[in-house]
Amino acid sequence: MRLSELKNAGRRPSLPLTLSLEDAAGPAELHLISLLRVLPGQRYVGAGVWRGTPVLAKLLVGGNAARHFQRELDGVRLLAAQGLATPRLLADGLQEGEGGWLLFEFLDHAQSLGDAWAAVERLPMLADEQQVVLAEALTAVAQMHARGLWQQDLHLDNLLRHDGRLYLIDGAGIKAETPGQPLSRQRVLENLGVFFAQLPQRLQPYIEEVLVHYLLGNAEHALPLEALLKQVQKVRQWRLKDYLEKAGRDCTLFSVQRSLSGLCAMRRDQVEALQPVLERADTLIERGHLYKTGGAASVARVEVDGRTLVVKRYNIKNTVHWFKRFWRPSRAWHSWIEGNRLAFLEIATPRPLAVLERRVMGLRSTAYLVTEYVDGPDLSACFAPHVDSGEAPEAYVQALVSLMQRLIDERISHGDFKGHNLFWQDGQWSLIDLDAMTQHASALSFAPAYARDRARLLRNWPADSALYQRLDQRLPRLTA
Repeated sequence: MRLSELKNAGRRPSLPLTLSLEDAAGPAELHLISLLRVLPGQRYVGAGVWRGTPVLAKLLVGGNAARHFQRELDGVRLLAAQGLATPRLLADGLQEGEGGWLLFEFLDHAQSLGDAWAAVERLPMLADEQQVVLAEALTAVAQMHARGLWQQDLHLDNLLRHDGRLYLIDGAGIKAETPGQPLSRQRVLENLGVFFAQLPQRLQPYIEEVLVHYLLGNAEHALPLEALLKQVQKVRQWRLKDYLEKAGRDCTLFSVQRSLSGLCAMRRDQVEALQPVLERADTLIERGHLYKTGGAASVARVEVDGRTLVVKRYNIKNTVHWFKRFWRPSRAWHSWIEGNRLAFLEIATPRPLAVLERRVMGLRSTAYLVTEYVDGPDLSACFAPHVDSGEAPEAYVQALVSLMQRLIDERISHGDFKGHNLFWQDGQWSLIDLDAMTQHASALSFAPAYARDRARLLRNWPADSALYQRLDQRLPRLTA
């Protein structure tokens, strides 16, 4: 195969494949065995063999191949010139009309710090195992900054452990201020903002503590915590916006198809499993365990290939109802976006898996949402035995307080905060029924919406009950 042919190979070219490439030593064949990352028609990254040597191949095709090739090459050379550990570039080339390619030494059995972090993420925050990962990462970042470089897309997957060393990868994101001289304080704050924004929100109270690992490697600047936290928040907001845009377009994470007859979005890793579910959604709902039927929505728990899912169908009740709904995004789509918002913000909710809007000549009709199933009692059931005594388990109460504080932090209102819309799972309350959820742009609009949510939650119990009184005292209120 010629390199240029990859441009039309789609997301899953047939493997293994052989590419004819040529460098200064002459022509040779790259045998590509597996693909690790694909941006269809632009970038293919995978493992292969070149002249008998295992390599990591970055293959760049399409109209922007030359620009992307040069960015990658410049970044790799910057890292090497400053003595920073990065996989050795074995061969590279750029050919007009074909594309560019870079072949790196293959770090067999290397582990990304992203994988290392995933293995310890659920431990209590700042457990020793977490400290090890964060210390490795921040030390490497500090060394990079001390030499005048930064990684635009700074995250744990761009740091690889191999044979006791930590390697920096992804040269395309490497930039320089003045190579060999420490970065300016503002650039350091911006880049650390990118780093911490991609770690769990619950780490934020400990940022000052873990920053010590960075300062041990680069103490060139004093780093005001307030300024750093502002950068973290700025990047988090940008990443959330970018993620939600991806949830609505075809990309690496999501498969999205739009036509006059409908809109279908699924998590890409779920396409094969969920396509049959959407195709026979009505039948599955009829045969499943119905929670709600008729009216504006039908909700059922269904079993598919040994897997439990929840399918929610948003009905069109009559012609008048259709005239109210056809011109705007469906409630299924709204719930899809809000579910992904909560998941991104690490606020518990059943993972949204797929959404389907049926359309007639582009006009919206019935819609479907598929989510994971939450196997746990709802809030009303959990608190029912304790209404009179008020002696509900502290774990329940504290988890509710924590959830509402997170909603305040993110300025999110639920819109229907009744007890049947919160489920207890894995020591936390999980939110369902996100049709009316809103993330507010201002505190002015959020304050009355949160007050309504709080009041609606408390209305689950008599105002003179001991449980009502206890929760009214504990649940956070908004201050002026």
